[in-house]
Amino acid sequence: MVSEKKEPGVWDGFKAFLMRGNVVDLAVAVVIGAAFTNIVNSVVKGVINPLVGAFGTKDLDHYHSCLKSPCDMNEAGEVTKGIPIMWGSVLSAVLSFLITAAVVYFLMVLPMAKYLARVAARRAEKEGTKEVMEITELEVLKEIRDELVAQRGTGHREE
Repeated sequence: MVSEKKEPGVWDGFKAFLMRGNVVDLAVAVVIGAAFTNIVNSVVKGVINPLVGAFGTKDLDHYHSCLKSPCDMNEAGEVTKGIPIMWGSVLSAVLSFLITAAVVYFLMVLPMAKYLARVAARRAEKEGTKEVMEITELEVLKEIRDELVAQRGTGHREE
């Protein structure tokens, strides 16, 4: 009787996919990123926009230029006439991105890189020590061999 190898099913492949470490890491990163977005948006709206507001309006979204004049807006901020270019909202998004990137880099990437460099240096130091020990042991064994050969040579001559 010839036994057939059973190919993994779709369900088994799906379970293997979900259990890979990088899928779980990616899911955690997405969840933390979504939560972090709220923090960054709050910083931009609560700190950056008021700082910019010291020189103009408090909300960057109100900064715009008119492509086709005149640009008229109602009280709700909807365009009723003209074609506005809302560069203030783009500036706000860019500031949010830069703040997010800076926080991620300085609070996550840089410390992790320093930690990994220290771990790599320790590992290299241990490997270097091990290599020195191996060379030393090899040299000692060679010396023992040479002594034994010398003793045999001397022993045979004495006989």
